[in-house]
Amino acid sequence: MNAIEQETIGEYVAEDFRTAAVFSKYGIDFCCKGHRTLEEVCTTKGLDISIIKNEISAVMDTKGDGGIDFKSWPTDLLIDYIEKTHHRYVEEKTPTLLQFLDKLCKVHGASHPELFEIHDLFKGCAGELAQHMKKEEFILFPFIKRLVKATMNNEVIEIPPFGTVDNPIAMMKDEHDAEGERFRRIVELTANYTPPADACNTYRVTFSMLQEFEQDLHKHIHLENNILFPKAQELEKALSI
Repeated sequence: MNAIEQETIGEYVAEDFRTAAVFSKYGIDFCCKGHRTLEEVCTTKGLDISIIKNEISAVMDTKGDGGIDFKSWPTDLLIDYIEKTHHRYVEEKTPTLLQFLDKLCKVHGASHPELFEIHDLFKGCAGELAQHMKKEEFILFPFIKRLVKATMNNEVIEIPPFGTVDNPIAMMKDEHDAEGERFRRIVELTANYTPPADACNTYRVTFSMLQEFEQDLHKHIHLENNILFPKAQELEKALSI
């Protein structure tokens, strides 16, 4: 059981994504802050580590496919999946959410002024994510694919303008942290996405969409921080760039 305490949250979720439900249940961030150990998190949040260890063990001991084993995927395939699944999701859902939030502010803002901050937070998130994803799609991801190709063909590649892959990865992780913090504030303002008693259907749908957006973002960040980025760093190290 000591191994469970010392393994990082991100490593658990990378091994079996079903454990994400346990961490989410206790408000434990498994994506942006997935580098922390279970012992460290429980101490910080005042949680009973024995209860969480038992729940993690129960999940991991249960037979099943454990979801998709992203760790076993080729690195370039994982990149394609992230772009076509999570980047595309952000691009498709953002306009609708902004439209709904704008409507809620106009109709319900007087009685629920917190909607204005929620709108501003999500608008900021949308803008930052759009720029963030382009940096990945045009700079970081193509370089990682070059690392993959060089490894397969035993080639030597030139040192990139950013020096080492660690530098853009550090930037992307900082930006992930910023969006994680932004959504934590949205969770507070929405009372964990609980619509008020006078909420109309649009109100309820908007909160549901925000919650879904956050859940997708958590998985998106997890795949990058805990699986893709370590793979890229290992590739670069093996090539001794």
